[in-house]
Amino acid sequence: MATRRSELLEFAVLGLLHDSPLHGYELRKRLNAALGVFRALSYGTLYPCLRGLLDRGLIRESHERAESAVLTSTRRGRIVYELTHEGKEQFQEQLRQAGPTAWEDDTFDVRFAFFARTEAQVRLLILEGRRSRLEERLSTIRATAAKNRERLDAYTAALQQHGEDKTEREVRWLSELIDLERTGTATVPAAPTAATTRHTHHTTTSTSTTKTPTTKE
Repeated sequence: MATRRSELLEFAVLGLLHDSPLHGYELRKRLNAALGVFRALSYGTLYPCLRGLLDRGLIRESHERAESAVLTSTRRGRIVYELTHEGKEQFQEQLRQAGPTAWEDDTFDVRFAFFARTEAQVRLLILEGRRSRLEERLSTIRATAAKNRERLDAYTAALQQHGEDKTEREVRWLSELIDLERTGTATVPAAPTAATTRHTHHTTTSTSTTKTPTTKE
């Protein structure tokens, strides 16, 4: 039985091949660059995945044409992988899935990478599910911090605060995305970073201090 990670890799491969045929090197390069969960992906993991997709008829192999007569006589063209009709149908079917597994940390990142091809209703369900999951996590982080504040050393407390800040940023970002999906706005907000959050917090604090000096953040 396939593991969740192997299923996720198959989905990502089908998604990348949906754009255009790719050979193994380029496919691995794009998986490493665009999808962080596969940053350390090896050929020893990728090629068994490709073999499984080939055996199931979801992709097929072809050979690049040699660029010259010299290349033709010295070596074969590289193998290129492309989707079959069945592969396209399989990818579309997976795009329609919006259950809890689509909200998990690694899974969400991969699903989000293919949101441009995902139906609006499905996108909204995934975003709302992800936000709900993170709001639960944020509540747990805050409760734990309040309970253990007096017993934590400075470094552990700082790490815990970092986790809380990171989760807060993503919740705000998801809320922006959800609002845009509901209004049908095409512009997608950039993912939040610690730097932008600190800048926003500093600006807000300065403004608040100018207007109401006694107000605390």
